[in-house]
Amino acid sequence: MDLNFITSQIIQAAIAVHKALGPGLLESVYQKCMVIELDRMGIRVESELELPIFYRDQKITDLGFRIDLLVESVIIVELKSVEAVKPVHKKQLLTYLRLAEKEIGLLINFNEVLLKDGISRIINKPL
Repeated sequence: MDLNFITSQIIQAAIAVHKALGPGLLESVYQKCMVIELDRMGIRVESELELPIFYRDQKITDLGFRIDLLVESVIIVELKSVEAVKPVHKKQLLTYLRLAEKEIGLLINFNEVLLKDGISRIINKPL
């Protein structure tokens, strides 16, 4: 499946959830709703996926991070419900992309009046 198509489907799902619920709820609520919406659209999604940490080819911990959503095994979606997205949120997603060796991620902040103002696309460029 094309990455741009999957990305647009994720955004479409997020808009549907945001229209139904509006801003101001907990991230966990939006996460569960996104899983329902993506499933309804026939898109494969994994939620709260553990991302172990390795250093010099040695596993440091199994519980390094949890990816909010992994869509079609290729796109990481980090969900927020915060007053404002900060640079550290984007860096967090970029770190997830690097650790999981994924190319594209979406950072979606549901705490916006217009959801389009809360969507950032992050690309993991090889060094």
